[in-house]
Amino acid sequence: MNFEFWWLLALPIFFGLGWLAARIDIRHLLSESRTLPASYFKGLNFLLNEQPDKAIEAFIEVARAEQQTIELHFALGALFRRRGEVERATRMHQTLMERTDLSGDERVTAMHELALDYQKAGLLDRAERIFSDLRNTVHARSALKSLLGIYVVEKEWFKAIEVARQLEHEFNDVFDKEIANYYCELALIEAAHSRNEAAVAFLDQALAANRKCVRASVMLGEWAARDGRDEAAIEHWQRIEAQSPAYLFLVGDGLLQRYRALGRLREGVNLLAGYQQRYPALDLLNAVVQGTLELSGPDAAYEVVREELRRNPSLPGLDKLLEARQFVDLPAERRADLQLIKDLVHGYSARLALFQCTTCGFKARQFHWHCPACGGWETYPPRRNTEIELVSNAARG
Repeated sequence: MNFEFWWLLALPIFFGLGWLAARIDIRHLLSESRTLPASYFKGLNFLLNEQPDKAIEAFIEVARAEQQTIELHFALGALFRRRGEVERATRMHQTLMERTDLSGDERVTAMHELALDYQKAGLLDRAERIFSDLRNTVHARSALKSLLGIYVVEKEWFKAIEVARQLEHEFNDVFDKEIANYYCELALIEAAHSRNEAAVAFLDQALAANRKCVRASVMLGEWAARDGRDEAAIEHWQRIEAQSPAYLFLVGDGLLQRYRALGRLREGVNLLAGYQQRYPALDLLNAVVQGTLELSGPDAAYEVVREELRRNPSLPGLDKLLEARQFVDLPAERRADLQLIKDLVHGYSARLALFQCTTCGFKARQFHWHCPACGGWETYPPRRNTEIELVSNAARG
């Protein structure tokens, strides 16, 4: 193998060039650091020492002294908004908007930040106007999502549907669940004005947007039951098993009532017992127990609860067992003891029987399709806290 001796000369040259480039970078960094005000380094020091208030004041001093620090203005404004100091954030972004030396992109960013300030302050009309102007800019996606939030708060459901579809079309976002719920809200408005055909049409559109929209099936069944169309109500509610069976607990009592009205109570109890076997839920168990009590008496109802408790031991099951045990004849002194135990178990179970939003953790005794705290759609799982153990035991079994 031939060795090229000129490489011996090239290596020192390459090393020297690398050393020279490093020296140039270091000098450039030092020269830039010398141009920064002392307040900038004071602010960094306060941040490192976990003194955010003093850090902010130091950075404000920098922003006042160095008018070219546009990014620092944006950062401070966003920080004020997150801390709830919306007025300070708004003033900072309004001042930026008045400057004539902003580039086109910087002006668009300032508009976006100002719109966020208005939205946080509750000035939704002002925020809406700016976000609408930003729909065709680099901030289009953020602006559209903010507009969607505004339209939901203002219950402008047609506009919300339009914006959600634009997000799906332009950014491949998925909003089928939200769009279906917007149609359900429109249906409720029509139903409140006794425009039943229009209401049903909106629910059909909800199912077209999301075929697994349980809420639409629940509402269609409720309206059919209200009009005395029991078979139609049953059909709508049975569809929930194919959509999301965990939500069957919402229609357990309704199914029992409709089968009772049709004179087919035993068929209804058998259907609900099958649901309870496959998708255990306290509300379904209540319906099965009530139907069994009517058909076969208190002893049979008690056996239903006892068997369920053996299969899925849980606090709600124990509560229901103690309630059913009262159906059975007992001596007066034992009945009093049983009542005391039942009251204690029921009180503890009731305090834990809450639905909890999976997004923000907000707890409520009532099931919500739309979280009243964070505004998420269908963020409440169809289980109370006290039923989670019941469901997990059934899955393991």
